[in-house]
Amino acid sequence: MILRQILRLSAHFRSSASVHLRRNIGLSAIVFNKTKELDPIQKLFLDKIREYNTKSKQAGGPVDAGPDFQKDMNESLARLQRAYGEGDLTKFPEFKFE
Repeated sequence: MILRQILRLSAHFRSSASVHLRRNIGLSAIVFNKTKELDPIQKLFLDKIREYNTKSKQAGGPVDAGPDFQKDMNESLARLQRAYGEGDLTKFPEFKFE
């Protein structure tokens, strides 16, 4: 009876240990992959995203948006304010649950 319980516990230990090891191996593969040089296409994609991010921060909004974009955005905001009432439509609404 004691032998049966020991075997049962060892089976549980082996299964939990294997799951734990598989997770760690999976995470370490991701970490090691980040340290290697990226695929040229991935690197180009990440460079463009970073470049857009810096331009967006400098411009304070959309990048390379001309006066037509601003005019369309103002017209859309005016139309939405007429349809849904007053308020700042550029901010997410605040909900209060009592």
